[in-house]
Amino acid sequence: QPAQRGESKIYLYELESKEATPVTDGWYGVGNPTFSTGGKYLFFTSQRDFNPIYSWTEWNHAYNDMSKIYFVTLAKSTPSPFEYENDEVEVKDEERETSDEDKNDAKGDKDAEEEKAMKVDLDGIISRIVALPIDAGSYRGVTVIDNQVYYVKSKQGSSTALYLYDLKKEKETELGKYRSYIISADHKKMMLTTGKKYAVIDLPKGKITVKDYVDLSNMKIMVDLKAEWEQIFNESWRQMKYFFYAPNMHGVDWDAMREKYAPLVSYANNRNDLNYIIGEMIGELNVGHSYVSGGDKPKPERIKVGLFGARISRDGSGYYQIDEILKGENWTKKTRSPLSELGVNVSEGDYIIAINGKSTSEMDDIYEAMVNKAGVQIELTVSSDPTAEGAWKTIVVPTDNEANLYYYTWVQNNIKKVNEATNGEVGYIHIPDMGRGGLNEFVKYFYPQLTKRALIIDDRGNGGGNVSPMIIERLAREAVIMRMARNTGPVPGRISFMLGPKICLIDQYSASDGDLFPYQFKQLKLGKLVGTRTWGGVIGIRGSLPFIDGGSLHKPEFANYDFKENKWAMEGVGVEPDVWIDNDPAKEYAGEDQQLNKAIELILIELENLPKGLPEIPEFPDKSK
Repeated sequence: QPAQRGESKIYLYELESKEATPVTDGWYGVGNPTFSTGGKYLFFTSQRDFNPIYSWTEWNHAYNDMSKIYFVTLAKSTPSPFEYENDEVEVKDEERETSDEDKNDAKGDKDAEEEKAMKVDLDGIISRIVALPIDAGSYRGVTVIDNQVYYVKSKQGSSTALYLYDLKKEKETELGKYRSYIISADHKKMMLTTGKKYAVIDLPKGKITVKDYVDLSNMKIMVDLKAEWEQIFNESWRQMKYFFYAPNMHGVDWDAMREKYAPLVSYANNRNDLNYIIGEMIGELNVGHSYVSGGDKPKPERIKVGLFGARISRDGSGYYQIDEILKGENWTKKTRSPLSELGVNVSEGDYIIAINGKSTSEMDDIYEAMVNKAGVQIELTVSSDPTAEGAWKTIVVPTDNEANLYYYTWVQNNIKKVNEATNGEVGYIHIPDMGRGGLNEFVKYFYPQLTKRALIIDDRGNGGGNVSPMIIERLAREAVIMRMARNTGPVPGRISFMLGPKICLIDQYSASDGDLFPYQFKQLKLGKLVGTRTWGGVIGIRGSLPFIDGGSLHKPEFANYDFKENKWAMEGVGVEPDVWIDNDPAKEYAGEDQQLNKAIELILIELENLPKGLPEIPEFPDKSK
């Protein structure tokens, strides 16, 4: 059961008394509860291993691989499988042979015991928790069959695999590199999945070797699309009814909405029609993060076209001129700029005369020669003039995506612009989203610019995510301790911080967690917001329950409101800037960024009366007196 605050707890619920008793105490995260087949144990996973790792970017920590598998004995009289054994040998005067009658009595007792109802002693149950003696990691899919514990384990630095722990042998065995499995109801078979392949095997006791996978090539089903779409429509309505964050459905009569839109479903002729109808229905709630997408519909094959990572234009001669080579980081595939790689003899202003020997002047479009050439070596004939005379040849490997190169070039140009306009005193960071990518961009540019006197944080176009608290925490740090050593100047203590003024750029595309970031920035008085009002969508989503055909519905399940004023904030409104300025589209197309220019202007004003540098090292103490 999720807690209001703190960690979750596992409860046992008694049907007769209707009472719930906690099995765990709430100090540690828990999950994956499952009973053993004999009903003696309740197994679960819990994060109780504390082994911090330290960051390379600053003196900070994180905790990974905290989980193990634990179990609790439900009855006080049930011994632990790992109970200590007496190592003393008892000497008997005589041994009594077990008669057939005794054996039958024992068997009868065992059968009777198995038929008994599960016994649970609630008193002191929390103190009867035992850990499996396995490494800490991340565990899921725990199933216990007799003395065999099956589970999927993953750890930092190692691949995910299916494991078996034998309680009698006290031994862990890796069964194979499988991410998911399911055991049949009679406990005799296991189905494994690897990629899109399925295998059914006998319940394993050791290393798995799959010889044959289930042949799905001839599996065909007849689908009544009209009936399926009706079910999907009803499921959309139902999911929104029970998962929407506001029980009052924003004042909308949700039953009436079903009646209003349901008749349209019979007129749908394809999956896109159905998505449109569902979209109109959920749109009645007037809320962000409410989407319907996907489904069983044709998906045309995409043909990859090789791209140069450059701006090119056609010359009057018919050849193509390289106007600009996009900046890149050629040590990483994501931002590899093909024409700037080592060994490629091409410069801005050169002309592409031919591709693989075919003249570009004879092509209707240069990209007709680049179909299926992404990631493949091609030969460019290049000249410094729009003529084949004096041309040379060079080998290039085109990319299939220039988006990252355009983004990287834009960021680098902004950094250069801010540096030049402020004499190197102001830093610049753009955060494209609040996910892993945006966090990486922040870390990549924040720490190298801590020597700057001020900082411009660009939140424009931020697509959202969930890492804004991590970024805000670093921007909001205050200086308390300075540090020095012999022959060094003063430096911040163990934490990294930016002391100088800060400005945050925002626009109408600062969305979701990209809304929450400037809101926190403003409330914490970290600096001015410059630009236009943000998107205004902060009622969040957790994922989706898939539809029968693979489509999905995103349901706004949790909302954000202001802590101090106890009011709903941002949704449908956004965050207002302190200094309102919009970019003129024509000027922006020509390369002028009016919003960034205003941020530079304002931050230079703030720097005018700000002392330069960090506090000086105080006079050293004289302890001889």
